[in-house]
Amino acid sequence: MLFSSLTFIYIFLPIVCSIYFLFRRDLQNYILLIASILFYAWGEPCYLAIMLLTILINYFGANYIDHTQKELHRKLILIITIFLNLSFLFYFKYFNFVLDNIHRLFKTNIEFIDVIMPIGISFYTFQALSYLIDVYRGDVKAQKDIYKLSLYICLFPQLIAGPIVKYHDIEKQLDTRNVRFEQVVYGFKRFIIGLAKKILIANTLGAVVDKIFNQPVEQLDILTTWLGAVAYSLQLFFDFSGYSDMAIGLGSVFGFKFLENFNYPYISKSITEFWHRWHISLSSWFKNYLYIPLGGNKVSQKRTYFNLLIVFLATGIWHGASWTFIVWGLWHGLFIIFEKATGFYKKEGNFCITVSKHLYTILIFIIGWVIFRSENINYAYTYIKTMFGLGNPAKVLYKLEYYIDNIEIIAFIIGIICSIPIFKKILNIKHKMILFLINIWLITLFIISTASITASTYNPFIYFRF
Repeated sequence: MLFSSLTFIYIFLPIVCSIYFLFRRDLQNYILLIASILFYAWGEPCYLAIMLLTILINYFGANYIDHTQKELHRKLILIITIFLNLSFLFYFKYFNFVLDNIHRLFKTNIEFIDVIMPIGISFYTFQALSYLIDVYRGDVKAQKDIYKLSLYICLFPQLIAGPIVKYHDIEKQLDTRNVRFEQVVYGFKRFIIGLAKKILIANTLGAVVDKIFNQPVEQLDILTTWLGAVAYSLQLFFDFSGYSDMAIGLGSVFGFKFLENFNYPYISKSITEFWHRWHISLSSWFKNYLYIPLGGNKVSQKRTYFNLLIVFLATGIWHGASWTFIVWGLWHGLFIIFEKATGFYKKEGNFCITVSKHLYTILIFIIGWVIFRSENINYAYTYIKTMFGLGNPAKVLYKLEYYIDNIEIIAFIIGIICSIPIFKKILNIKHKMILFLINIWLITLFIISTASITASTYNPFIYFRF
């Protein structure tokens, strides 16, 4: 079930909210847990067992680590539990990719089962791992109540598309939450904004992106390739940040405070800054549970650069089983290393230098998104060459006007405007008249968004593959 489906908006969510607020506080966690299990099982009941098994493994593993005094036993259980978590992730997400590459490398013809990836497995696996590692480090106590741990791992607002919530951030909220009316109102407003970003901007631009990237590169010209690259940059941002907004909003409705996952990444003046603003929950996860354990920047310069490369290689792999994701991760990692080696991200300057740094950053992440979106490395390479006039178009079949209509142009312009923090504090305005106008605007957005869902069958879920 997707947040942007009519079933969720008009049936599931109203029923869950009604039951949640009608029952006593001591029963609310159980209501959310049942709702979360039903939410996940709605689309993929056969994979529910994998998530429940993940919960059991981490529950018993963390409690054993917390109870035993022998460090050797603690480390052994930690390693075994991490291995089991990653085994599920590897099998369902990377098994086909690895076997396919072995087949290509050794020119074998082995038939294997086509494994389908359970939705959200990357997100809930990383949440489980953060809990387990925090218990081992002594940052938190193991959760004795299996129902509370289950709720943490499979809480439906952030289950399928994040943000990746660390256990220590909501540990106390699992025990007690004071839901105020203002929180609920804010949550629904935040949900509407996320829904509009997903439906009205991301989906609209997604149609443009699909038309362009589904064409052979040889039939695209410079302007069309740039349109596709920029449109995809906007589509991906509004799709993923829209889902994060909806998740944060839903969390607020039920009394949870999730940390922000995006902070206007496209205004960055370096790739280092970009990763402080983009998918913040994933960046902080890799920093806390991979980069720092590897030594972070407390080691030699060469080792620091190696650690950064490992982190961004892992970031690429996390996003999917494809060489394009791996290259995309390394692409960002190399520029992070360049900026750290030169001190680029720290340098301040006049207006011209600031603009130049901003343009440099935009260029790097747009090229990166082309790699990210492409079906294979050859397509990405040829596409990027064409963007810079180095390709050899065989025959351009369609002009630019074929790929984008007036509605899509409007969505494109609105997307650019809304990717900068003009309306950042709009939900915190207290002036009565302005607040009234904002509420009318939000209601209008909600009506248009749900009408668009009804009228269109095009509602892609980009992060399904991650």
